[in-house]
Amino acid sequence: MKATEQGTESKIKVLLVGINSKFTHSNLAIRYLKAFTEDLNYKCLIKEFSINDRVERIVQEIISEKADIVAFSCYIWNKDYVKQISHLVKLIDSNIKLLYGGPEVSFDSANYLKESLSDYLIEGEGEETFREFIECIMGNKNLNEVKGLYYKENGEIYYGGKRNLMDLNDLVFPYSMEENLSNKIIYFEASRGCPFNCKYCLSSTIRGVRFMDLERVKRDLKFLIDKNVRLIKFVDRTFNCKDEFAMGIWEYLMSLDTQTTFHFEISADILNHKQLKLLEKAPKGRFQFEVGVQTTNDEVLKNINRFVVFEDIKKQVMEISKHSNIKQHLDLIAGLPGENFESFKKSFNDLYTIEPDEIQLGFLKILKGSPMKDEVEKWGIVHSNYTPYEVLKTKDISYEEIILLKRVEEMVDKYYNSQKFKTILNYFTPKFKNVFDFYLSLGTFFYDRGYLSRSISSVEYYKVFLEFNDEVLGGDNKILKEIVKFDYLKHNKKKWMPDFLLRDFSKSIERGLRDSEKKGDIKIPYRDYHLENFKIDIIKFLNDGEISEGEFYLIFDEGNADNILDVSFFLISKN
Repeated sequence: MKATEQGTESKIKVLLVGINSKFTHSNLAIRYLKAFTEDLNYKCLIKEFSINDRVERIVQEIISEKADIVAFSCYIWNKDYVKQISHLVKLIDSNIKLLYGGPEVSFDSANYLKESLSDYLIEGEGEETFREFIECIMGNKNLNEVKGLYYKENGEIYYGGKRNLMDLNDLVFPYSMEENLSNKIIYFEASRGCPFNCKYCLSSTIRGVRFMDLERVKRDLKFLIDKNVRLIKFVDRTFNCKDEFAMGIWEYLMSLDTQTTFHFEISADILNHKQLKLLEKAPKGRFQFEVGVQTTNDEVLKNINRFVVFEDIKKQVMEISKHSNIKQHLDLIAGLPGENFESFKKSFNDLYTIEPDEIQLGFLKILKGSPMKDEVEKWGIVHSNYTPYEVLKTKDISYEEIILLKRVEEMVDKYYNSQKFKTILNYFTPKFKNVFDFYLSLGTFFYDRGYLSRSISSVEYYKVFLEFNDEVLGGDNKILKEIVKFDYLKHNKKKWMPDFLLRDFSKSIERGLRDSEKKGDIKIPYRDYHLENFKIDIIKFLNDGEISEGEFYLIFDEGNADNILDVSFFLISKN
């Protein structure tokens, strides 16, 4: 086929479109394509949207650019949007050529292209293929030798053949000096591939790991740090799989004076002594780690080609936790082959003992191209044919049980991961046989009350515990109100409290506090604190879980949620 669609007299215009899952996200793929072809004599623009944008607005902006070719980066979260947008673009101007790329179209690509409105499709790694494609279009040359490219001609699909994986050092740095990155989550890549072969993951389809030159990585990171990017997320599948590479980057980032936070996906079980000793010294808040546990059931781990031992993960995660300087996010996956409801429950309880900063309950997705796709019959896996292709049931876990786990997921995400209800959770969890039972009971209560099907206010998220305690546990709310009030005041504006938490206390106590502040006995300026009376010793409960009733006074610092002073003895002795 010859690329006769474009003339050679005028410069062709290509619009690269990224439709992200959130406004704060950025699309690394389309930036790579633009950067890798920046020396070619064509016009290339980038436009980014999110799945929260109206399709009509996206189409309007695409059409207004009057591009010859519109390229979409296709993922699970935007597949349906790309399909709708493509249809409207073609209706408005059938002369616009469409190009698809990304993981969502890189498997069974010929059929995907045939059934879609796209004219071209890039399979897998796209930089070199895209460059050759543009060169052919610009030079009116044949496309049939462009490896990694599928294209249509007279209803037939043609393919240039498999492309070898590229040297990552040939990539061109994808971010520009002119770009405003201050309010975005910036994605960064230092390696491609994964040393593991988990059956549910697309990384298992490519063997080996390729690394960028370490000094190149440092140079590129410095550019982003100098632009005051707030969060850089490494997309490397197992960042710490090569010891000297990971340590070299960590050590470099630790040496810098920056407020930027860096997020890494790591395998905790392969953290070695040298890495742990280095990470002890990381400035607080500099690093975040995401650790894939998936399950603590050894047989289920074997079923998915993960050969790890949960106790090894637990040991290393807890070792990092001792220093309170690195935020850790741990993942579980429900619906894995061979795992039933009770097994997942045990995995959740096992993981909870680590007390990570965040727990994510995900659900198995049967991705096109993953080895798990070939085993759905073996494990009795029934999954949605629509994105995100989540498991609905297996021979080991029913649809009804999956729904119960969805409720647990919502409760964990809202209450545990927010870190705004820690004292309340510590009050409730001992009342249940295990922590999973608590979250399931709370999630069922939410469902029964209709709270999962409508939005509730931030205040109601606190008040619901009083209802839950009264209706489910039949408990007295006298003590619980004090605990709810503490968490509320710690994490919300302190000049106002909802009616169900209000309490009057002696004005003489407040006057005494003002006098003490004037004399310098209390170092927080009056205008910057909130004084509150409690009927239990909150500090004692925080330290050892014991409930002691009495008269207690705490000062909450308006500027620092963690700065809470117990002034009970001082104020009571003054009055």
